[in-house]
Parts: sequence; C-alpha cells; structure tokens
Amino acid sequence: MIENNPTNVVAAFEMLLEEIEAEIDFVNRVGARAFEVRDYDKAKEALERAAHVTSFRDKADALRREWGNLFARDEEEEGVEAHAERRNLGRLRRGLRTREEAYYRPILEALESLGGSAPMTKVLDHVLQSMKGALKDVDYEPLASDPEMPRWKNAAQWARNSMVKEGLLRSDSPRGVWAISEAGIRYLRGESNG
Repeated sequence: MIENNPTNVVAAFEMLLEEIEAEIDFVNRVGARAFEVRDYDKAKEALERAAHVTSFRDKADALRREWGNLFARDEEEEGVEAHAERRNLGRLRRGLRTREEAYYRPILEALESLGGSAPMTKVLDHVLQSMKGALKDVDYEPLASDPEMPRWKNAAQWARNSMVKEGLLRSDSPRGVWAISEAGIRYLRGESNG
C-alpha cells in the first residue's frame, strides 16, 4: 500500500478542532456580554451562531474519527510489522494535544469513584490526577482564546460533550454536574453498548 503518513492529517484535524473551539469560546463570550447588558437580540444571535459552529465542530470531529478508523482497519490488515514500519516514517508534530477519546475512561472512572455524578470541577481534578503521566506538555499550555484555560481542561470538556452524544454520560444532569449513564458503566466494564 502506497500512502502518505496519515498522522499529518490527524494533526491537521486537531489544529482545526482547536481553532473551531476557540471560535465557539469567542462567540460564547460575546453572547455572555450581550446578555449582561440586556442586549437580548445580540445574545440570541450569539447563541444561534454558537449552536451552528458547535454543530460544525461535531462534523469535523466525526471526520477526524472516520479518518482514524480508516487507518485503524488498514493497520489491522497490514499486521504489526508493517504498521511499525509506517509509524516510524514520521512522528506526530511536537505539540499535538492529547486526543479527546483519551479522556473518556478517566472521566468515567472519576464519576464512578465519585458516586456516579459530581460537579465538573471535582471530575476534572480526578481526571488531571489520573492523566498526569499521559498528558503532553502542550496539554498544560493555555488556549490562545482563553489564557486561564489549559488545553487539557478544554479537551476534557469537549470529551464530555461527545460522551453525552454517545450516551456514555447523562444529558439530563443539572448544569455544571456530570453524571455517568448505564451505557457509560457498561463501557467501563468493557461490555458492548449494543
């Protein structure tokens, strides 16, 4: 099989997702400011824009996952030796953040240890502790759009969003509280969600 290094595309998707997330953060801040000054038309416009951009972000993330699955199948077909040879052709660019899916199990484990649901800040504290060895230097850097927000925390919050859509976390938990679902418990146990 002749191909370019697929990790370059993964890096491009990660950069694209981060830029889209920065745009969503910006629109959210504009909306919050408009709401504070009671400019409800502008706040509504920002809310609608954030919803559209979030939907676009989800589509980009779905494409990233599809790309990853495409090459995961190729790697299985090629065998371990061919995969190792291709993988050594090039490394991910330095600074590529930890993938969103890497947060799934730590989030679920944190929720399980916290009794099934907990405020976001408690969950994130547990996630940080359990992922300290896995997070990269770039994960600790602040977002360009929000110097107070480290990348890992932003990525974990987006992972939570994806997990709700996949049914691993409950969508009906109170604002600021994350809660594991039955499917999330099965995921932790290694059981099929089907």
